[in-house]
Amino acid sequence: MYQELLLKQIRSKIGDKSLNDEIANVLNISYDASHRRTSMKSKFSLEESLQLAKFYNISLDRFLENSDNLLVKKTKAVSKTEDLHSFFDNTLDILSSITFSENSVIYYSAKDIPFFYTLSDTPLSRFKIYVWMNLLNSKQVFIPFQDFQPEPFNSKTQVLKEIYEKQNVIELWNDMTISSILLQVSFYFEIGLLKKEDAINILSELDDLIHYIENKTETNPRFQIYQNELVHLSNDIFISNGSQSTMAIPCNMFGYLLTNDIKTCNETLNYFEHQIKNCKSLNTAGNRDRKLFFNRMYQQIENLKQKL
Repeated sequence: MYQELLLKQIRSKIGDKSLNDEIANVLNISYDASHRRTSMKSKFSLEESLQLAKFYNISLDRFLENSDNLLVKKTKAVSKTEDLHSFFDNTLDILSSITFSENSVIYYSAKDIPFFYTLSDTPLSRFKIYVWMNLLNSKQVFIPFQDFQPEPFNSKTQVLKEIYEKQNVIELWNDMTISSILLQVSFYFEIGLLKKEDAINILSELDDLIHYIENKTETNPRFQIYQNELVHLSNDIFISNGSQSTMAIPCNMFGYLLTNDIKTCNETLNYFEHQIKNCKSLNTAGNRDRKLFFNRMYQQIENLKQKL
């Protein structure tokens, strides 16, 4: 049964190409040996099954749909800046492997400001890396922020940011979404590792970013933002393009568990859609409600500036 399912998935990937030729080429076996496998006279070995699944980018957890078991991938652990850049590169590979269409949607449950917005060599982005490195690496020596010089973002991170900006995106926010960055600025300022001038620059850039998101809410029809006042957000990311879905569940500050399991992805889509029914759309809300939401964020930023 599983071999039939695997062959069915491969057929859907190769279109009109010869299945026997494809299997023979990938496994480096003869045409006759390939035919015996496609006709079910011979079984794929475990190694052959894994080789085919990897070559055709087929998630084997699809074959466990009717089971409570689930196969997931895990992104590489992040403990130094090189790992962080590898994480962004891997995220780009994941997005690049998905065939986006007009019906594709990226859902983001924004417990924190989505990291796609801070992929540039600016004070805010460098401060985010500074915080991540101090929290993720137990051996990290606390140094003043002005002495922290992370490896510059490469061109891939800009491509990653551009891919995200071009898609149909639905983000769920609440009043706590910017709280963590504000707490981090306050903490490192209070313990003397962040100068007032740097803190003000970071907060000013954060203010500009919120203005950018507010403007995008009003002008970009591909971007939707919802205010969720009922449940805690989680930084879950869900990508759906109709025929293929990917769910990313955070397992630490900068690591995700990834699955393409159809049943799990359908449940996740239903959960996001159910949340949205209980949220307020800031795109379709009147100017008053939208301004109230964003003005609360601007006020939090200004209050911290005055406190420093």
